[in-house]
Formats: sequence, structure tokens, C-alpha cells
Amino acid sequence: MAFYGDAQTDEKIVSTRPSGCPHAFCGCEASLYRFGRIIPQLNLAANWRRFPRASPAPGMAAVRSGHVMILQQHVGGDIWYVHDGNSGGHVTREHPRSIAGYTIVDPGAASFALNS
Repeated sequence: MAFYGDAQTDEKIVSTRPSGCPHAFCGCEASLYRFGRIIPQLNLAANWRRFPRASPAPGMAAVRSGHVMILQQHVGGDIWYVHDGNSGGHVTREHPRSIAGYTIVDPGAASFALNS
């Protein structure tokens, strides 16, 4: 395992598509990871944009058109170690990714997103 400061920078495959999640499952996996359950409204990555905008920090979500991932630990610059469902090959990875071009939102404001 490699480290950059205190952040791990290796990649690991965590799982495949979770039971109950649709074929395109990044939003569903992010919901399971962040909230511990599938929240059907969040299966669509674009719906994560309903959360309030935030600065990058652990637990925040990075959203772009068609994809969402959860920030875990800052590596350096715009690189974050993330929990990344459906990150290619229909698996969930935890790995370093650039968040350039992503909108950062705070899924801790769950009632905001689910009631909008």
C-alpha cells in the first residue's frame, strides 16, 4: 500500500453491483455507502445535485453528469481517495481520483435532497 502524506493511494476493488441496485449503480452504491440503505431517488446520479454545494471534505459527494462518488481522504491537489461505485467493469473501487469537473455536495443534508 502506498501513502501520500497520510492518504492511501492504492486501488482496491470493494464489491460488484449490490443486490437491489440498477445496472447503472453508482448512485445506488453511494447511497448504500453513505446512508446504509438504498434510497431510490438517489439511484440517478443527477439527483445528488439536490444536496447543498460544499467544499471537498471526507463524506462529501462528487457529482458530474452520469456519475457520483463519495470522498474519503484528500491525497493532494484535486486528487481524493474515493468510494466509487460502478467505476468501470461493473465493480466498486476505493481509489484515488481527480475531482476536477465534479460538483461537490453535502449528503449530510439528507432531508434537503429527499424532500426537494
